[in-house]
Parts: sequence; C-alpha cells; structure tokens
Amino acid sequence: MCLRLPKLGGNPLARSTSEENKKNAEIEKILRKDKKDQAKKVKILLLGAGESGKSTILKQMRLIHTEGFPLHERKEVRQVIFSNLVVAFKIIGDEMRELGLSYENDAAASKYEEVLRDAEDIGINDSFPVECLPAMKGLWQDPNVQLTMKRGNEYALHDNIHFYSNIDRLFEREYIPNDQDILRSRLRTTGITETLFDLGQLTYHMFDVGGQRSERKKWVHCFEGVHCLLFVASLSGYDECLVEDKTANQMNEALMLFESILNLPWFKKSSIILFLNKIDLFKAKLVEKPVREFFPDYTGATEDVHAASEYFANKFRGLNRTPDREIYVHRTNATDTNLLKITMQSVQDTIIQNNLNRYIL
Repeated sequence: MCLRLPKLGGNPLARSTSEENKKNAEIEKILRKDKKDQAKKVKILLLGAGESGKSTILKQMRLIHTEGFPLHERKEVRQVIFSNLVVAFKIIGDEMRELGLSYENDAAASKYEEVLRDAEDIGINDSFPVECLPAMKGLWQDPNVQLTMKRGNEYALHDNIHFYSNIDRLFEREYIPNDQDILRSRLRTTGITETLFDLGQLTYHMFDVGGQRSERKKWVHCFEGVHCLLFVASLSGYDECLVEDKTANQMNEALMLFESILNLPWFKKSSIILFLNKIDLFKAKLVEKPVREFFPDYTGATEDVHAASEYFANKFRGLNRTPDREIYVHRTNATDTNLLKITMQSVQDTIIQNNLNRYIL
C-alpha cells in the first residue's frame, strides 16, 4: 500500500530566507528614514555667562519661528515684570545706602519703600496693584535714584528702563505684555530650556542653560551631538560686574568661559558662532565709559563702535586653538526682532554649509 505525503509548500529553508530578507529590507528602510530625519534635526547649544541675553534670543526664536506666546504665558510674564520692578527698586535702595546717598525727600521715599516692601506677588489674573504706581513713580523721579541707576554696572542692575519710561501703561487694568515687554522681562534661567522651531527643511532644537556659575555643572548633559555652539557675550558687559560676584567683570568672565568650553572634545566638529550682544547698549555707554578705562590695551577711538566691538571680537577669536576652524562673529541686539531674524538666517547658512550638506544634497 502506497501512502501519499502532503505537499509542504516548497523548500522551508528558502521560504525562511525570503521572510528574513523582507524583514531586513524593512529594517533598513526604517534606518534610512531615521538617518534622513536625524540629518534634518539641528541641535544648537546656547551658552554664555549670566546677563548675556541668551534667554532673550530664545524668546525671539519663538516669536519669529513659532506661534509666539499665548495669552496664559503673557499673563505669567506680567507677574514676572511686576516682580522685576519691585526687586529693582529694593536693590537700588540698598545700593544707595551702601554708596552713602539719601533720597531727596526722605519722608516720602520711606513711605514709598514701605509700600513696595509690603507688595506681594500678583496672581496670574491680577493687574498691578494701583498703590504701587505712585510709589514707583515717586522713587523713579528722585535724582539720587537716577544717579544710582547710572552706577548700575557696579552692582549688576538689570536694565528695566523700557518699563520705567512708560510705567503708567503697566498699571492699566487690562494690561497684557506685548512682544517687547516679553523680551525685556527678566527671569533667571535655571536648568535647561529647549525650544523647537522649523526653518526651511530643517528642525532646530535650541537649548538654553543657566549662565550663572552655579548652573554650569548642568551643561554637560547637553554636549552630545551638538551641530552648533552659539556663544552669547554681552558687549555692554565690559564695565559691569557679575550678579553673583561684584568683584568680577562680565566681559572677562565671558572670555574665560568661552576659552574653557571652546576646545572641549564635544565641539570639535561643531560650528562655533559668537553673538556679541547688546550692541545698542554698548554704543550708548562708550562716551561716558571708554573701553580703555577697563581694558587698557584698547587703542581705538573712544566712540568708534566698530573698532571697539572688533577689539573684543579679536579677543574671543584669539582663544581658538584650532587654526582651521573659524569663529563666526555677529554683532546683535537680542531685543531687535528684525536684526535677529537676519542674523539667524546667516547662522542657518553657516550650519548647513558646515554640517549638513552631505545629508541634504
């Protein structure tokens, strides 16, 4: 008796090989797509000493390349602005006493100071408390307050002139911060902030980290895979001290910090872009505070903004120990949206040219 064996559907070894090839092809397709997607992601690390304007640049990126700041965030900024003003007046009062200065009308000023001393933080839906308006205006008009403001470089006073010069509108019941208000508000950066935005065919991941000395130990986690190191230094810091150290100079701190990170192994293949920021404030103070008083080796003309800024640009360039690597320098004003938009287009061109052409073309 003959038995018929059932057909097994071909060679099982061949069928197994065919399925494996199909799976491998799918995996390779996914890997190629991932590689292509990764090539279109640009990681920018925003570094610099405190008060350099890094966070303002990050805000500008949101205003220029994303949908900006929604209402609830603008209300949060309103809380920050009120706190900025109250704290600034307290700092000015303390510094006046340290400098041996007194208010022109001590009795009235004491009442104004008491009002601000008792002022509590406002809630997210609160307008500015009206009792603080005459107190702030009264203190602001005092000549010794103005004198102390002019010496703000000696105690790292944050620039709030934008708010003081038009303070009545801040106390309007329906006041909501505009874009300039957001850019000028000051909230110390702690930890790491990431902002994503699309520009052309690329997606940018921009990381801002706290610039104060106590925050710098957190930077290392961001160093891996950086396409572009964007270092921000405040030009107007040439005569200013640090928030955390009144004996240290902001510009010298920036130079030391730049040198310490420039030649780290993580950045060997990264584009190095230097923003010499706050060019507007720098220009305004050159006449009264010549660069030569703080940096004696400066030989240019006192009021020559280009010569003075180029002097500092060369100081930064001179710290580069890699001869074939260029430091791309831009003079910026982080609160000027149009200028920063043009500058960032140039930055984008640099990044594409140096890091991404081989993937995109």
